[in-house]
Amino acid sequence: MRYTLLLHYPEMDGASIGPQAMADGQRAFSSYAATLQKAGVLVGAEMLQPSSSSTTLTMSGGALHVQDGPFADTKEQLGGTFVIDVPDLEAAIGWAGQAPAIGWGAVEVRPGATFTVDGVWTPNT
Repeated sequence: MRYTLLLHYPEMDGASIGPQAMADGQRAFSSYAATLQKAGVLVGAEMLQPSSSSTTLTMSGGALHVQDGPFADTKEQLGGTFVIDVPDLEAAIGWAGQAPAIGWGAVEVRPGATFTVDGVWTPNT
């Protein structure tokens, strides 16, 4: 079954955490991705640019509104995702507990579903 690990942690940039901490974090994420790959469970991963670079779309009164930046004013951001394919939630939790982001934020584990051409959402198994 596919699960997406959503990495939530405080907004950070290289200047605020320093070059050594940035390098350590990059090594930790590279090692984590390599471990998932070696275990054969990694489907994909993506680290996201800062939330300040996002664009948020909403619909109000039939009109589309486009806003620069994140919609929610929060100190935490969705910093990246890992999609893994494991037997069950217990295995997904085991992998999520090893994510480097768990040390400074939260890792949300969410099962995925696929939208088929006939308009049906099917849980990924």
